[in-house]
Amino acid sequence: MNLSCQTFPARIVLGHRVASGQNDNPLFPGGTLKMQAPHFRALGLDLNAYHGGTLNVSIAPLRYRVVAPRLTLRSVKWHPTEPAEDFSFFDVRLLRDGAPPVEGLIYYPHPDTKPTHFQKPDVLELLLPFVSGLSYGAEIRLEVPAEQMLVEASSTPRNLRRARR
Repeated sequence: MNLSCQTFPARIVLGHRVASGQNDNPLFPGGTLKMQAPHFRALGLDLNAYHGGTLNVSIAPLRYRVVAPRLTLRSVKWHPTEPAEDFSFFDVRLLRDGAPPVEGLIYYPHPDTKPTHFQKPDVLELLLPFVSGLSYGAEIRLEVPAEQMLVEASSTPRNLRRARR
């Protein structure tokens, strides 16, 4: 990661369990990530280094704002019956006291092309190698390049947020 990173707190939260396939939805056998991986690989993103599910974290009361993703994949037709989706990926580093940093990606299915399973505006989905010792409710820190994603207080007045875009 470069020098213009932001570091901020996050808390591990339960996700929809669709990416990992742990929700047993027959529409996504084995999980959405398993189904998406070959399509991502064909477009230049290999997920083999990452665990087969996302780690969901809340950054509340903060919010994130997309600036310039590391990579965006457009119109990915990864499912036989669902519409094509756009996905962006951002560099992230998970930090915990007494443990080495873990490099990964923020997985961001674009809400405007995503048919279901929307995230709250303070939740990020992380693609990481398997990390032992993590549990729901655990407090961690994340580091993200400011050139890719800005993290800011959610109390910023709406008119200021619009002016910054």
